[in-house]
Amino acid sequence: MIEAALQTHVEFRPDKFPRYEGEEHEINPDLWGRGLAEFLCEKLPSEGFKTKGSFAEDCGYRIDVVNDSFRLWIGCGHYQEYPDGYSLLHRTAQAFVRKLFGKVDTRERVESLQKALDRILVEADGIRAKRWWTHEEFNNPVR
Repeated sequence: MIEAALQTHVEFRPDKFPRYEGEEHEINPDLWGRGLAEFLCEKLPSEGFKTKGSFAEDCGYRIDVVNDSFRLWIGCGHYQEYPDGYSLLHRTAQAFVRKLFGKVDTRERVESLQKALDRILVEADGIRAKRWWTHEEFNNPVR
């Protein structure tokens, strides 16, 4: 069950994070995000979130966030709607995760990560046109 109220996706347009030479060979063509992932890995600890670093995936770069109760990660990538666009999404988008002896409420930790990412983006120079989405809004946009 996806929690509709949680804002889990953000799109924005930065003046930084250009693609690295050859980066598109690590993932799919016309996609990148390593510079953004490195920037977030540097900034997240000051917001109380440790990371395990980042690695390439098909659609960009993934940052695994250290979290004992459930798996939590951030996807960073080129948002192809704009030539200079980026998007971030963080998972888990579920309000509850089932565990062996019950379920874990993810909402507080996910909301805390969303607020931390928002602060990082607000404080960074050259980031504009920032828009947060819920999981449902992002996957079914009305523009």
